[in-house]
Amino acid sequence: MARVDLRNDANVTGDWFVDTRCIDCGTCREIAPALFAAHYDASVVQRQPDGTEELDAWLAAQACPTSSIGTVSRRRRPGRLYPREIQPESGIFDLGYCSEDSFGASAWLVVRPHGNVLVDSPRFTEALVGPIAALGGVRHVALTHRDDVADAHRWAERFDATTWIHSADHSAAPWATGVLTDEHELQPGFVAIPVPGHTKGSVAFLVDDRWLFTGDSLAWSNDHHDLTAFRSACWFSWREQADSLAKLAEHHRFAAVLPGHGARHLGDADELHDRLVQLVARMRR
Repeated sequence: MARVDLRNDANVTGDWFVDTRCIDCGTCREIAPALFAAHYDASVVQRQPDGTEELDAWLAAQACPTSSIGTVSRRRRPGRLYPREIQPESGIFDLGYCSEDSFGASAWLVVRPHGNVLVDSPRFTEALVGPIAALGGVRHVALTHRDDVADAHRWAERFDATTWIHSADHSAAPWATGVLTDEHELQPGFVAIPVPGHTKGSVAFLVDDRWLFTGDSLAWSNDHHDLTAFRSACWFSWREQADSLAKLAEHHRFAAVLPGHGARHLGDADELHDRLVQLVARMRR
């Protein structure tokens, strides 16, 4: 629960606020960019939501890894918000409940006929266990890289799921028995694609040649309205990350980018291909 006694003074006047326990993961700014903004090393409320924006504020509050978003009036949230299907009939669910252990990275549930896949890990909470079980549980836990492991072991144990991670990042999830080295189809239409760069073992997961789960290798920028990569948060090799993304553009198409950090974006496959090619060119300058 957000703490009124720790309310950041930089919040605009009004009921909604962010407290000073915020770790500046940016999750709220990606979910509700009209309401939240960066202020030095934290997020703050830049504008109080109107009636049509209340749900966005609640979604950001429920996703916040430090529970730093709330209301002075202590309003109760409007029922269960997550898992939240990002598009009707897509079978792709945003799980909210981001973990501080993964610096607030988003995690996703992909509902599949051959078994559901958890992509990266939210906080382990009974608030998600029941709804995920109702959706069919979890057959696989697919980790994009070592930074976003969080509570993956607990989710894998709870649902007796196989955990997948690249061999170069395996030390972050030593219990994982699905160890990736090359491109690999986990199940029909669900492909793991190594994209070393952000970390040596970074992996993207492409579902049905449409939905691309990118971890921290690729994201959408709400500020620039374009694809982006995070040079200041590249832990292995910027050059290899550019090469990996160039190879991704050469061999695959996707119409949606669903990252751990950064904004998600649903668009057109040809347009995103062109934007990815242009991004790689900028990265190589």
